[in-house]
Amino acid sequence: MTDKRRVLFLQGPPSVFWPELARTFEAEGHQTFRINVCPADWIFWRKPGAIHYRGRFENWGAYLREFLARETITDVVYYADQQAYHRVAAAAARDMGLNAIAIEFGYLRPDWITIERNGMGVYSHFPNDPERIRAIARDAPEPDLKVRYPYSFLAEAVAEVVFNLSNVFLRPFYPFFNADKYYHPFVDYLSWLPRTVRQWKAQRDAGAIIAQAKSGAWPFFMFALQLQSDYQIRRNSQYGHLSGMIDEVISSFAAHAPKETRLVVKLHPLDNGRENWPRVLAETAARHGVPDRVLVIDGGDVADILPHAKGCVLVNSTVGLFAIRAQCPTKVLGIAVFDIPGLTHQGTLDEFWSAPEQVDASLAQDFVRALAATIQVKGSFYDPAGRAAAQAEIVRRIAGSLVNEPGAFVSPPPRIEHARRLGIPLD
Repeated sequence: MTDKRRVLFLQGPPSVFWPELARTFEAEGHQTFRINVCPADWIFWRKPGAIHYRGRFENWGAYLREFLARETITDVVYYADQQAYHRVAAAAARDMGLNAIAIEFGYLRPDWITIERNGMGVYSHFPNDPERIRAIARDAPEPDLKVRYPYSFLAEAVAEVVFNLSNVFLRPFYPFFNADKYYHPFVDYLSWLPRTVRQWKAQRDAGAIIAQAKSGAWPFFMFALQLQSDYQIRRNSQYGHLSGMIDEVISSFAAHAPKETRLVVKLHPLDNGRENWPRVLAETAARHGVPDRVLVIDGGDVADILPHAKGCVLVNSTVGLFAIRAQCPTKVLGIAVFDIPGLTHQGTLDEFWSAPEQVDASLAQDFVRALAATIQVKGSFYDPAGRAAAQAEIVRRIAGSLVNEPGAFVSPPPRIEHARRLGIPLD
């Protein structure tokens, strides 16, 4: 018999997942609370009884701490770990001895959701010691990696647009909301128009390069770009702008990679085109004397490409997990939960091009098993059956104090020191 919980919901994913999760808690006899900080919170919550915070961001911490104490909250649940309001909430919960529960898209995408206690990324408590991971895996069940809850990209995209534009058009109702966005939504969405027009040609050109790469016409490394606006870049890496990371990688490739190799750079499928990465990449490659060895693709399936690559370089994208599971040597430049000895290259980037450390296949299997058993939940934010399955499991884990259990909570967070060495600003 578990103790009854008093769960505070902060901002959730742009779907009906959050209010449904609250009702699942309530059906088990737990009490739920909600604070809206922006118009989209109000639109997507769809439940009565929410409290509206319309104050300034700098007063949020004091307001929240008083609320947590007054309502004797036991668990603070939020989506998007590094969103500004949630960073403050996580710190408040830790200071007050409460559970801060971060929920996000899963590491084992597309059919999983991540749930971690006290933070993700730099602040993840998931172990980075191979032996501890193997120990967790020994007692963990075999994960169900079959895709069971597919959903359309359109469903996710429309929900994201509604979420972000409602915060623009209805801003007077929450005049001091701190959106903490890298791009204004108008800039973000309008930038998609020219990219959309070019997409057919981009896919065709990517297909031709991928076919050559897979045919063995030349050996190649893959370089996976992420979104400039992504919190994984802004909060879990040392790069203020991806152009600096691009220069670092291409400079190293030009100086140290075997001359016959090429670098295939894959743009993120959700990139809005605002930064014009193809031009940045072409100019950087020319500056370092390798204009013919750096190839850019805007399309294709990473799972189809990675088995043919000599290695993969990225900041901290979940592409890294696809690479590891494909036995493709991987170099992580920022902070990632899978950057572990035996899974990724632990030497320098310069060394990676000529002597990449190979993936330990046994450890890779144990890592996926340990991950799935402790900080992943099978399900979806959008598919109805996937929502129901995930919600029941999330309630079970939170109510039973099973988040990051068994054995996947290392304190202090084991990636903090590495983040300090990289120069990543910490809260």
